[in-house]
Amino acid sequence: MLGQARAGGARDGVFKSRHGRDVSMAPMQLHWDIFCRVIDNYGDIGICWRLARQLAAEHGRQVRLWVDDLGSLQPLCPIVDPARERQSAQGVEIRHWGNQFAAEPCAEVVIEAFACELPEAYLQVMARTERKPCWVNLEYLTAEPWAEEWHGMASPHPTLPLTKYFFFPGFSGRSGGLLREAGLLAERDAFLRRLPPRDHLEISLFCYDTAPVGALLDALAALPGTSMVHVPPGKPLQAVTRHLGGMPPWLHGQARIEALPFLPLDEYDRLLWQCDINFVRGEDSFVRAQWAGKPFVWQIYEQDEEAHLAKLAAFLDRYCVRMDADLAKVTRNLFTAWNGETTDLASALHGFIDKRDALAKTSLAWGQHLAAQADLASTLVKFCAARV
Repeated sequence: MLGQARAGGARDGVFKSRHGRDVSMAPMQLHWDIFCRVIDNYGDIGICWRLARQLAAEHGRQVRLWVDDLGSLQPLCPIVDPARERQSAQGVEIRHWGNQFAAEPCAEVVIEAFACELPEAYLQVMARTERKPCWVNLEYLTAEPWAEEWHGMASPHPTLPLTKYFFFPGFSGRSGGLLREAGLLAERDAFLRRLPPRDHLEISLFCYDTAPVGALLDALAALPGTSMVHVPPGKPLQAVTRHLGGMPPWLHGQARIEALPFLPLDEYDRLLWQCDINFVRGEDSFVRAQWAGKPFVWQIYEQDEEAHLAKLAAFLDRYCVRMDADLAKVTRNLFTAWNGETTDLASALHGFIDKRDALAKTSLAWGQHLAAQADLASTLVKFCAARV
């Protein structure tokens, strides 16, 4: 239940990097440092935590995750103690990134997540190291074509003998791919086989406070069939409470709305798997909804001058290209209504639900299409091995 989607600023002062180099004899690069600042809710840390634990579990890397707000990591990984400066969980060393950063030996690979800016003391250590580390800025996810053109670009530091590379997640082989753990889809399929049959619609609702939640609930209330809406804490639950008043659970027409506790990452994945429609936001839950293989609706993180709408359109262009005209229309209608571009949410929702069986098939096929590409952790390991 995570995330935000903002574009990285990788295009200024950037130069072409090397591609296609043979990495069969490249060093293992066992030691990785990932730096993360928590900017908005749990998106940045959720992505960094998924990446860190996958690098450790599947690629045998020794990973230190530097986080400025351990309190935001703890709900995602409940064994984390926010009061401890140094600890380990799921094979990852977790360090608090405080205001006073003591110089540390640098890792062989340094991930600067989402342009968070490395500590100056750490940069100086990197610059003094005889064999310079591979320094990567992990960018925000966007489907815009320019990201594929700039993926892998290198930018020399203006004063230090260091080079930073820009690494873009994405939806094609020209990008860095998407976070996807080995065996994830097989685990999903086994989970779904165990689910009992039901005669109601299940919906997960994860959104920002700008989403038209009241209009959505009223539209669900008026449906001929019953629905169950699962609402996590924070902004989604606050929006529901403002509209309905009182305390959960609520019965609103044909819709029953229940509050959820905060779910750790893997439990949230299972919620997405079990629901018929998932409303998601930002980046992390957006990607996880696509691995769920179920119809979903994405609320993108708002940006100044409505720059986010171009990113939304770019994704819809990719996502809808495999749909027939009717499915593409109902998908675009609901995505744009949910993101405030149009006002007729009830009509858009009803059209989407009417097509949900066909949309479920296309959503599953879309996930299979994405899964045919290399996952982000694997492409990142290969990318860095070629640059040391």
